[in-house]
Amino acid sequence: MSIVQFLKSKSFFKQVAIAIVCLLAFIFILKYWLGVSTNHSQKIQVPDLQKLSLDEVQRKLKELNLDFKVIDSASFNPDYPKKSVIEQTPEAGDFVKEKRKIYLTLNPSKYRDVTIPDLNGKTKRQATSHLRSIGFNIGTNPTLVRDIGKDVVRGLRYNGKILNHGDKLPLNSIIDMVLGDGRGN
Repeated sequence: MSIVQFLKSKSFFKQVAIAIVCLLAFIFILKYWLGVSTNHSQKIQVPDLQKLSLDEVQRKLKELNLDFKVIDSASFNPDYPKKSVIEQTPEAGDFVKEKRKIYLTLNPSKYRDVTIPDLNGKTKRQATSHLRSIGFNIGTNPTLVRDIGKDVVRGLRYNGKILNHGDKLPLNSIIDMVLGDGRGN
């Protein structure tokens, strides 16, 4: 029997039909199995976790059979409670499956501490720009001391206490300057 005759025979068409039926059956069985094993029809809506503490987050996610992981602490945000959720991934309102991890970013308990630089002998303008660039605020009423240099920094204060080079204060603290009055010897 030649190849052309074999390709025209009933036996060949039976084998091709059996192969197609088996392939289609395999595809449908695989599709059904994947739908069942991956919980395809399941949808859990992610709740809004912003401004919640970790205890509240754990309680809320446990009810929904979800898990969480803290991935980072952001810069302190005074609009949020301390150690509360600032961001979450996936976002609130997204749909996920059970046991999915929700990744959380928390608000630290305070601003990070910044080291006080040595500004003694600098001008008021230099000191102001330096302090602002590292995250401090400048008080509006500087203390004047008798000194030969006018508006030359002779010290820094925070809440009335004298600051030394190397001390640490929280970011956004208000620092008052001690300046020369230009009338000294």
